[in-house]
Amino acid sequence: MLRCRGRVTEIALFVAVAFASCRAAYGQASDPAALDHVLTQMDNAAKTFHTAQASLTADQYTKVVDEKETQRGKVYFERRGNEVSMAADITEPDKEYALYADGKAQIYHPKIDQVDEYQPGKSKTQIEAFLLLGFGGGGHSLLSTYDVKYQGVEKINSVDAAKLELTPKSAQLQNNISKIVLWIDPAKGISVQMQMFFPGGDYRLTKYSDIQVNQKVPESVFKLKTTGKTRFNSPQG
Repeated sequence: MLRCRGRVTEIALFVAVAFASCRAAYGQASDPAALDHVLTQMDNAAKTFHTAQASLTADQYTKVVDEKETQRGKVYFERRGNEVSMAADITEPDKEYALYADGKAQIYHPKIDQVDEYQPGKSKTQIEAFLLLGFGGGGHSLLSTYDVKYQGVEKINSVDAAKLELTPKSAQLQNNISKIVLWIDPAKGISVQMQMFFPGGDYRLTKYSDIQVNQKVPESVFKLKTTGKTRFNSPQG
């Protein structure tokens, strides 16, 4: 399984967490009416969602060494029918390219010219749900995997965002992630910020800006640009 902590891109993180299985059950809301309203907005956005792209700034905090690293880049999402694709182009501090397409996850490390490949197998549905978390994923469907609490409104980059706290129900999922906090733009039903907390005190805070929804995304972003000497590795064995 992929590591959830350390230097990771969005896809590496989502794949690592999603390989843990999730049980279906329904949880309680801190403010049922307000929560239902936000989840409905996300449901409505999901009905018309096809693509999204945004700039990202992600702070990765590692508690054991008390260090924070900041990554910058762009992220792309696309949903065509039942097919989901996502790409994360990390440009700082080191170049990395993470891709989920055609049911396979790949992470390219140009510095060592190596691609790590992961086959989701039976976890495909969970992985794709993570990929679309806050970006085209439904709202009420979150209740099958998380206890979801509405925590009011916070201003994020001039947006009055609805804040949701998601706590995994599955014990296996809890081994990978303690909780997720989403800040949802109510007008678009899209996440403008997301924070993931991991067992042991690590966290990853990702801020999205210049968000474009249902605009054309170049097909080239969903293809790896490797060299003739690129090594392909399958850490899963």
